[in-house]
Amino acid sequence: CMMMENVNYGREELVVLNMCRMGVFGELLHGEAAYIHDLRGQMREIERGTGSWRTTHYTKRNGNLYPTHGLGPVAQYMNINRGDRIDFMSSVSCPSRSRALYAEKNFPEGSIRRRQKFICGDLNTSIAKTVQGKTLMIQWDEQLPRPYTRHNLIQGTRGAWGGFPNRCVIEGKTKSTESWVQAPDLAALMAEYEHPLWKRVGEEAVKAGGHGGMDFVMLWRIVYCLRNGEPLDQDVYDAATWSAVTPLSEASVANRGRSMDFPDFTRGKWKSMKPLGIVS
Repeated sequence: CMMMENVNYGREELVVLNMCRMGVFGELLHGEAAYIHDLRGQMREIERGTGSWRTTHYTKRNGNLYPTHGLGPVAQYMNINRGDRIDFMSSVSCPSRSRALYAEKNFPEGSIRRRQKFICGDLNTSIAKTVQGKTLMIQWDEQLPRPYTRHNLIQGTRGAWGGFPNRCVIEGKTKSTESWVQAPDLAALMAEYEHPLWKRVGEEAVKAGGHGGMDFVMLWRIVYCLRNGEPLDQDVYDAATWSAVTPLSEASVANRGRSMDFPDFTRGKWKSMKPLGIVS
């Protein structure tokens, strides 16, 4: 059973995974993950599933309702469930404003959108700590006017990577630890640490499309594993862990940001599970 989290197969995410496995950033200490995407326009899609189910969520729940896009790759960088696991987390939400304002501006009097009472905070921030003491910041916002980002930040003792825009600093390799290496200078670093999977099918993936090729790479990899009897890159415990952020964040928000214990879905097997390898 595999959650088809396509973001784990993006070129940048695979590059960072490769760098983490090679120890480029030293010991990993902190990660930041997010799904920040202005999707208020979907409220107009009343006849489509997206507009209906997504909008209705905001009238019933208050927390981080969509954590896996940002968290999936960062969890794999940090070996969550494979040598470490999330121990506890706490969560807070800001007030709910944007969807009611959008409905008032864009829908006529008497519209179902105007009648809905939105309770989900416009932006949710969750902070988590692992058993090994590492920290995670997970954010979610699908309604405020702000450019798209998944953060995709990983910090270690020797350097860091941040996304949107992609940037990197590596002690002893880049010129300074006080300024980011960004495009176009980042191209050489990305080529140096290109993931073998992207080297193999990346060109074909870009041609095929689908979120920059990540959809193609994900499907290619699933088929390859099934054909060759290899374990899938994301197991059912990963799916449960990444998804559990939603109900735990709701419980924490409802209790003044109170810390919530994170379930050990692996029942202790995380201690002996091997980190996701770099497949060739």
